[in-house]
Amino acid sequence: MDHLSFVNQISPERLEELHQQYLLDPELVEPSWRQFFAGFELASSLYPINKQSVLTNSELNVVKLINDYRERGHLFAHTNPIFDRVKHSPTLDIENYGLTQSDLNQPFEAGTSLGLGKSKLSEIITFLEYTYCKNIGVEYEYIRIPEMRAWLREKMESTKNTPNFSKEKKEMILEGLSKAVLFEKFIHKKFIGQKRFSLEGNDSFIPALHAIINKGAELGASEFIFGMAHRGRLNTLANVMQKPIDYMLSEFSGYQYEDLTLLGDVKYHLGYTSVAKTSSGNEVTLTLSPNPSHLEAVNPVLEGISKGRLEQDYNNDFSKVIPVLIHGDAAMAGQGIVYEVFQMSGLRAYNTGGTIHVVTNNQIGFTTLFTDARTSTYSTDVAKTVQAPIFHVNGDDVEAVVFVMELAMEFRAKFNRDVVVDIVGYRRHGHNESDEPRFTQPTMYKIIEKHPDPLVIYSQKLMQEGSFEQSEIDAIANSYNDYLEIELEKSKQIEVAEINSFLANDWKEIEKVELRFDLIKPTNTEFSREKLDQLAETITTIPENYTFLGKIKRIYSERIANYQNNTIDWAMGELLAYSSLLTEGYDIRMSGQDVERGTFSHRHAVITDENDRKFYPLNKVSNEHNLSIYNSFLSEYGVLGFEYGYSITRPNTMTIWEAQFGDFMNGAQIIIDQFITSGEEKWNVMSGLVMLLPHGYEGQGPEHSSGRMERFLIMCNETNIQVLNCSTPASFYHAIRRQMHSPYRKPMVVYTPKSLLRHPQCISTIDELTNGTFNEVIDDPTADSEIVTKLMMCSGKVYYELLEQKEITNAKHIAIIRLEQISPIPYEKLWEIIDKYKHVQEWLWVQEEPGNMGAWTYLNRNFKDVPFKMIARPDSTSPATGSSKLHKVQQQKLIEKAFGSCNCNRLHQECRMICSHRED
Repeated sequence: MDHLSFVNQISPERLEELHQQYLLDPELVEPSWRQFFAGFELASSLYPINKQSVLTNSELNVVKLINDYRERGHLFAHTNPIFDRVKHSPTLDIENYGLTQSDLNQPFEAGTSLGLGKSKLSEIITFLEYTYCKNIGVEYEYIRIPEMRAWLREKMESTKNTPNFSKEKKEMILEGLSKAVLFEKFIHKKFIGQKRFSLEGNDSFIPALHAIINKGAELGASEFIFGMAHRGRLNTLANVMQKPIDYMLSEFSGYQYEDLTLLGDVKYHLGYTSVAKTSSGNEVTLTLSPNPSHLEAVNPVLEGISKGRLEQDYNNDFSKVIPVLIHGDAAMAGQGIVYEVFQMSGLRAYNTGGTIHVVTNNQIGFTTLFTDARTSTYSTDVAKTVQAPIFHVNGDDVEAVVFVMELAMEFRAKFNRDVVVDIVGYRRHGHNESDEPRFTQPTMYKIIEKHPDPLVIYSQKLMQEGSFEQSEIDAIANSYNDYLEIELEKSKQIEVAEINSFLANDWKEIEKVELRFDLIKPTNTEFSREKLDQLAETITTIPENYTFLGKIKRIYSERIANYQNNTIDWAMGELLAYSSLLTEGYDIRMSGQDVERGTFSHRHAVITDENDRKFYPLNKVSNEHNLSIYNSFLSEYGVLGFEYGYSITRPNTMTIWEAQFGDFMNGAQIIIDQFITSGEEKWNVMSGLVMLLPHGYEGQGPEHSSGRMERFLIMCNETNIQVLNCSTPASFYHAIRRQMHSPYRKPMVVYTPKSLLRHPQCISTIDELTNGTFNEVIDDPTADSEIVTKLMMCSGKVYYELLEQKEITNAKHIAIIRLEQISPIPYEKLWEIIDKYKHVQEWLWVQEEPGNMGAWTYLNRNFKDVPFKMIARPDSTSPATGSSKLHKVQQQKLIEKAFGSCNCNRLHQECRMICSHRED
């Protein structure tokens, strides 16, 4: 909120003018004045006075003081348990507001705005100090929605931000804090030097999570989805998620996994799902998502999981599913994905009803102090971009932590907006337990070494106030320590480790595939002609009461005309694939930059009339299932992470992310490497996510040619993902349908075309859609195997250029076969075709990409029994040239080399720059 900077110098005339405006209509004045005048009018009605005499400069100075406490009090709050606060200027000293010590005993009407009535200045300041400058600091005055500010203000000022818990509530807090502290000490003693990424120094985090769960359940929540990095994860798994501690302790022994197909992951990256009872007796589902060491990468994944849950089980009732993201302070300030996810929070495609962000603030990142880790005042400042309220709380004050977490939960429930709680603590050990922090922060660790843990601090507080005796506190500790000893003995009987999918119930009907052979079994993707005709008619009929552009009408009329002429182009094949799945009971979710229309203006799955009304043709085909298609905001990392998270919760929904150009996946490489390609092998988590990556060399430069096929192929083990480069609409149609009709789910990467979207030969027939199936390999339909002496194998767009050259030269001795699925390699079908050509003397693999990119390296390593030679662009550090002229020359040389008509001397400069013939 923008305060009146001239409040101290305001003239009586201007003040009277503002007051008259308020009397006319309170909305005519700024909120701070509105609140002041409301209090003034209330006091005047109770105690009749001469209004003109009260509105003095001193009164206004107190108003400014109150507003500054609300806006800047957090800068002076006692939120740091080990360091003195950085000095901020100006301070909140009364002298900075034109007030003096003699004013402290003077009564001021401004106290009315705090609910105090007319009060002494000393009483007003005491009230403000308790509310805004003790162990809780709050940032909220920048929020532009008055209702939110007023709600927060009333909640905090009515309690002075000071908890007043019952003994029963304090006992719950004590028990939670005891478990948090004692768990870490037990592990530290029993497994000396082993990495666990201890929570020590931020132990209040465990009671904080309990507070979210208990308060959230009271407010109607059924599920809580947590995403966090590795620090504190073991403690969370044990004391919040209720993972059996004997199994957790056995993981320190590093046993081999029961399922030998899993490589697994370190114990502090694993996820878990459990059902727990809250303090009020409600049952709630708790899910902790697995996460690699890539800090904050889980953020969009967590949001996608939450969205999937909301849509699948709760009809988008935001009150039922609570996303909770736990951040480290250094990561929150340093990782750009944090900003991306905040920007997603209010968008209809990604809104999960508000996320509770909890920062376990260690004030250090590995060995870097916070003074070198950010420019902003707080690590949480990024949250201000979406006007989320931010609470800073001293981690040594566990009751303040619980109080704030409950308030944050209430705010989320009330407004369905993001909210941030910054628990300021410290890190008792180094980055891990074998690290020596005094190498880099000797002064800081001298302080930490002498600093008591939060359990000691809270125990002393409880005894001093008379709530608990030492014996009661010791009994809680002894009971938990005894329990840990028993679990340790039980853990010694466990001989193998196991990794349970944290979403096992969602996937119990889906087969787990571990062999390449199972992935290439034929899947029936036929669809009746009669139904397809109906779908074609339905999805090309647009309502007459919409005023669509003439071009749109023409596109749709041409689609149905082409269909009736037995011609299916790429767009029609794609839309028929989606609509057929909708009629068969599958939902479809698709997002990406400009996917509604399509980057290349081919899809038009959503059409907009001249009055900006949107029409969704595919959503007319089923009353129960929809294509939810969204133009994403300009993000790849965040959006792909979200769609992956969504896909792992909904195995029977087709989830699609489309890159604007294939190379845009570069921006999401962390999600691809750490989740999509390896998630099943590390965490036993399956996904059916589809990635569409436009790919092909048309002279559009290095950034818009290649979808970096080689990067996916280098991560393939032939059972983890599917990599396709389809060359016909029918092939793509059946690939899409196969993805949902298969008994398994694997991520599928499809290299889709650009120029082929309108290529006159890139078409299919209706029969190929209704009666065909997905063909991993397509034989040359015109080749005579008895006269073929040269066989070319290729994939994708280059086929049509090779075909054109074959027709021009009448090269009947050449057969061109297409590899539609590159991984898993369809060895059996390949051999079936290759064996047919018994007279072949020359075998070529032809690709548009440079020799060190594309599919060649993968195929050459895995398909050695045929002496293929590679025809490709020269090895390069860049995927393609930026010169359209050079591109045309290179492409022509590529085709000439494949047909043996290039007579360049390879030592000639032009040939070395352009020619691509290699005999590896």
